[in-house]
Amino acid sequence: MFDTVLIANRGEIALRIIRTLDRMGIASVAVYSDADARAPHVRAATTAVRIGPADARRSYLDGEAVIAAAIATGAQAVHPGYGFLSENAAFARACADAGLVFIGPSPAAIDTMGDKIRAREAVESRGVATVPGIARPGLDDPALIAGADEVGYPVLVKPSAGGGGKGMHRVDDPRELPAALAQARREAAAAFGDDTLFIERFVAEPRHVEVQVLADAHGAVIHLGERECSLQRRHQKVIEEAPSPLLDEAQRAAIGRAACETARAVGYTGAGTVEFIVSAAHPDEPFFMEMNTRLQVEHPVTELVTGVDLVEQQLRVAAGQPLALAQADVRLEGHAIEARIYAEDPAAGFLPTGGRLIDVRWPRGVRVDAGVEAGTVVGADYDPMLAKVIAHGADRDDALAALDGALAETRLPGVVTNVRFLRRLLALPAVVAGALDTGIVDREAPALAADPVPDAAFAACARHDLPAATGAWRADGWRLTGARGAVLRYADGEGTATVTLDAQGGRARVERGGVSHEMRLSELAGVEVLTDADGAGLWVLGPDGDRLVVRSAPARRSRSGSAPGLASPMPGTVVAVHVADGAEVEEGAAVVSVEAMKMEHVLRAPLAGVVALSAVLGQTVTRGQELAAVTPRGEGA
Repeated sequence: MFDTVLIANRGEIALRIIRTLDRMGIASVAVYSDADARAPHVRAATTAVRIGPADARRSYLDGEAVIAAAIATGAQAVHPGYGFLSENAAFARACADAGLVFIGPSPAAIDTMGDKIRAREAVESRGVATVPGIARPGLDDPALIAGADEVGYPVLVKPSAGGGGKGMHRVDDPRELPAALAQARREAAAAFGDDTLFIERFVAEPRHVEVQVLADAHGAVIHLGERECSLQRRHQKVIEEAPSPLLDEAQRAAIGRAACETARAVGYTGAGTVEFIVSAAHPDEPFFMEMNTRLQVEHPVTELVTGVDLVEQQLRVAAGQPLALAQADVRLEGHAIEARIYAEDPAAGFLPTGGRLIDVRWPRGVRVDAGVEAGTVVGADYDPMLAKVIAHGADRDDALAALDGALAETRLPGVVTNVRFLRRLLALPAVVAGALDTGIVDREAPALAADPVPDAAFAACARHDLPAATGAWRADGWRLTGARGAVLRYADGEGTATVTLDAQGGRARVERGGVSHEMRLSELAGVEVLTDADGAGLWVLGPDGDRLVVRSAPARRSRSGSAPGLASPMPGTVVAVHVADGAEVEEGAAVVSVEAMKMEHVLRAPLAGVVALSAVLGQTVTRGQELAAVTPRGEGA
């Protein structure tokens, strides 16, 4: 066994790997960028090495820097975690050339399974069924468009390289396919350095079921049951569970055999995940989608139902040891469900957010894999996932209840997250019944994401602000009414609220949207209010979680006066400018695209008119920065 292992990753997965290394008595080496110099994984490791600036391309994706750190610290092996270099065959080869063990499969297996077109061919040779589609090397847009007509709509456009839903687009109308192909190629090139695409038929009522496999270098291949990952938004998983509520024992055994055959198709070693698309109406007919040649984000649910430490198994296989488990030894006990907590705003289309965490409060009695703490700055350099909360129960109902209770206790003031969205999703009748499919989140998102700030939160902010409601605050929407109280104004995503506070009388009246609600301040017992780092926002910690309330200020006009401005919804980089400055556009036309945290967002014209650009290709922008304005036709001429 190794005595020192370098972890080529960051955040919660680095910390999770360190826990197993500590338990096994193996020294850990953390690597970090300038943005992570004081991150928890850096302090938790035995040794830590700086490898570059915040830009991942010059730090965590710099294979030469990672290998140099491993050699300098005497590490014998490199664990890549997931993301970054974990499925990079060139990096795996470079590790071997440097005398380091890459804790993962062979470069050849990574190469084959990393190319979705070659992967389909490999598994089909072992009798594993794949989704009907058009998949061969070198397909240009005209060939894909012609192939889509043969496959039949709706179709899925998918990158041949990479995974995680990046660059994947469902297309229902042939007229939408050319634009979808262009965007998919941009996203695939940015995320994976390869814009090769293929097309698959979209499976009706699809469920995403994946199987955890383990294989050693001595020919043994087993599976550890399946995980259901159907609860996704934009093809990105948000809730995962094990086992799947869809499959019976016979179907579970069959999909497990198919997963093992997939691993054998490429001589796989280590821990890997074989992903299948399964029709709810035909669970006995799984179609192979792809194989992830690494540890998965959702691996904890498998660990909780099997009792197997997957990181330990990776280490033992990489050290040349045979698997200590046979298929007959694998038993699934109870049910486990995981929720991914993201720095994102569901009410704004799940766009990434950011900020400094004022406080962090995790639930008790469940597993929490987290990479942040109070004071952590969440920026646009890395993936927006902050943590995973995982609950285990005797059965699915117990696990659902435990996870909901755990999320209710989770507090992350300072950054807008998806925690309340997750709780609403878990409470959907279809989810409770296990009647899942990969489209349920997108269909229900408008209702699940709506998140108006309750009146009590505004009243709590006014109570918090009353002692300071003087001086500088008056210019930004404050109006004092005398010694007994004040009138204060706040804003949320739904508009502006006015709070009339009678401190001596112990009452508050909240008015917004023409509706007035009066309450006693005693109703706010137990509600905390924290001030944001920049002093403009207030975080209310109440029974339904933490919420951001902003002190009201005069509305900012666009650069073009009355012309509607297009502001960046997130901090990021301008990756496409679709029109020229001064061009005439129709309502809904694409104007500018911004990318951040591996997500691209297209800003479209709110009305027909003339565009005035404020941004250029490649520009780094902040959240709320105006990138363009559209002047209605006939104005400003």
